[in-house]
Amino acid sequence: MSKAYPDKKIIGLTGNIAVGKSLVMALLAELGAATIDADEVAHQVLRKGGAAYAPAVEAFGTGILDADGEIERAALGAIVFADAAALRRLEAISHPAIRREIGRLVRDAQADVVVIEAIKLLEGELKDKVDAVWVVNAGEARQLQRLMRTRGMTREEAARRIALQNSQAEKVRQADAVIENEGHIEALRAQVARAWKDFTTEGT
Repeated sequence: MSKAYPDKKIIGLTGNIAVGKSLVMALLAELGAATIDADEVAHQVLRKGGAAYAPAVEAFGTGILDADGEIERAALGAIVFADAAALRRLEAISHPAIRREIGRLVRDAQADVVVIEAIKLLEGELKDKVDAVWVVNAGEARQLQRLMRTRGMTREEAARRIALQNSQAEKVRQADAVIENEGHIEALRAQVARAWKDFTTEGT
């Protein structure tokens, strides 16, 4: 069980943009895991009234707000994904609030196994809260294809977004399990099932 959450076993699920983390998390949910999407938690803390809303508006200006006063993701993204220093500033604002909310969700989860999907899992304090690190991996060509298809990016935009990510190879090096996702769902499902069995029966 997790040192941070003694009644739970925690999988930290990570990997760079467009490798297919959400699909792997959905397969884990089918196997009985409770799931937490750190990206969705990040959106929540940046919504009006959220813990990171006011500091983000102060840092990046009212130009990131839509007509309803909510932070417009595209406007904020255009700033932080074009400037590594701005991205670090946003992370310094949002990450403490994200960690607190994730902690609450883990404590409230009904399942014995909880999966936390977080692209920056290994770069922050969350890595010390999990029992195992699973990394979803895919080649850059597959990442580019997915970003262009699902997010409407040009090849140049997709390549720039990928280049801003921390090293995927370093994530793989630190993994307890690597899930290869090159687009074949049955192969992916089989890998997830094997890794799940290994994780849930470890120590039994």
